[in-house]
Amino acid sequence: MKNHDDLFFAESIDPRVEARALALEVICRLLLWTADAPTLEDRGLRASVALYCVRPDLINGETLEQIGEQTGRTRQWVHKLTESFRATTGLLS
Repeated sequence: MKNHDDLFFAESIDPRVEARALALEVICRLLLWTADAPTLEDRGLRASVALYCVRPDLINGETLEQIGEQTGRTRQWVHKLTESFRATTGLLS
């Protein structure tokens, strides 16, 4: 019989610890993506796009066009931000 020195076999992982680590990774990616915008206004736009992708109910179900109109951007501009957010976070559309 073979002895395994690999930690995979030695320790069981606490699901709460693993869940916290995953949540931290997601939050970090979200904050880094949001903070990557050059201006405070652009950071607000990115936060709105993140909410649109994850919890549209928190922005009263506004469309990309409405978000763009309020920020002086086209729907296409905002759509590109949604694609960037999804690529950064691995969120499927």
